[in-house]
Amino acid sequence: MNRQKIQAWLKERNMHLITKDDDAVIAAIIRANLERYHLDIPGTAYFDPELDHLSRYYDSGSEARTYFILTEESGRVIGGVGMEKFSGFDRCAEVQKLYVAEGWKGRGYGKLLMKTIEEYARAAGFRRLYLETHSNLEVAMRMYEKYGFHLIGRPESVVHSTMDRFYMKEL
Repeated sequence: MNRQKIQAWLKERNMHLITKDDDAVIAAIIRANLERYHLDIPGTAYFDPELDHLSRYYDSGSEARTYFILTEESGRVIGGVGMEKFSGFDRCAEVQKLYVAEGWKGRGYGKLLMKTIEEYARAAGFRRLYLETHSNLEVAMRMYEKYGFHLIGRPESVVHSTMDRFYMKEL
């Protein structure tokens, strides 16, 4: 998909590709979620060096790395999800930083983000999705399992050392 097609496809879902204007808001959403679950510790996304500048990190111009921002009708950012090629497995993308703001959870937005990233990964030619999470995030793990992800052993190439649950899904 070219950039214009991606933009149109996302607009139908109240989503857009991350921009510099989204950086502070999505970083705050991610940090608030991690704090809520006592994961504001080293070895989590909380301390990722790129967290305050996700637009710069994900705006590589490549389909192998992207981040989608979810907004409500007035344009306020309420969540996001990223994806990047994962070299640990053949034709695999890693689902990254899927978070929804407090007050917006339980309304199906996490599922919408997951569905969107799956469709995008499939269109980009990936055949598997990988993700890493923590056992404190029970609701997230139930969602992943509901969407066909299954637990796997810890891959060698794990970036976030505190994560203790690893999932894979065939597309």
